[in-house]
Amino acid sequence: MKSSASTTHGGERARRGTTSTVTGSAVVGHEGQTRGAVVTLLLEEGPITASDIGTRLGLSAAGVRRHLEALIDNGEARITSSAVVAQRGRGRPAKYFQLTAVGRGRLGHTYDDLAGAAMRQLRKIGGDRAIETFARQRVEAIVADVEPAVGSRPVDVEEAAGRIADAFTAAGFAATTRQVGNGVQICQHHCPVSHVASEFPELCDAERQAFSDLLGTHVQRLATIANGDCACTTHVPLTGRNRPEISKKSNSMPHPTSSITSGAQPSTGDRTSPRKELA
Repeated sequence: MKSSASTTHGGERARRGTTSTVTGSAVVGHEGQTRGAVVTLLLEEGPITASDIGTRLGLSAAGVRRHLEALIDNGEARITSSAVVAQRGRGRPAKYFQLTAVGRGRLGHTYDDLAGAAMRQLRKIGGDRAIETFARQRVEAIVADVEPAVGSRPVDVEEAAGRIADAFTAAGFAATTRQVGNGVQICQHHCPVSHVASEFPELCDAERQAFSDLLGTHVQRLATIANGDCACTTHVPLTGRNRPEISKKSNSMPHPTSSITSGAQPSTGDRTSPRKELA
């Protein structure tokens, strides 16, 4: 009987240990999902405040702070010093957070070294024209199913911009659109080939040209991930009286790096010299 009791108690201890392990794994899994949600917000909305993250995800201030501190300690996020982030109201200015290059790298840059080597070999064999042709064909494949703007009205152009964003999202660029002043901006919050594009800006040039062709208007690249910005931002001017009040693709939260109205110049960098653009 004693042996049986001992076995029983041992079994209970084993079951309790198993239960504890499963519970611990569930906690770790939930923690990882929440961390992933924070990273997604930093990717798509950054720079963003801890308060806004808490509101969007339903997290306490302490919970948000724990995740942000872990990301900062790992070098995956940082407090931005962007001049466009202004203090709102009285008191201390809010801190804005965004992903670093390391943080973006964790999201995946597939075969960067191989792709870069292939592009360099292509240039060696066919020169700049070969790179330009490849870049054009690449973006044409991404937007192959995108219907161009059917008219010149602002609403037509904006709807076409939304279709472009959808196509780039499907290609892994996490793209959105938002209204800013008298224009709409196409924002690519991630780029699977950013490391390659930083060396070969022809990829970005082809993108911008494709946007212009599909929208039937001049567009302007304002920011790129390759240059250290939090997103690739392309400004599309809207003119006339038919601009809708709210874009179907527009996010409700203001974007600190998107406060550029029609006709404005890039907020950073030398305005007279070309910057490398990112696909």
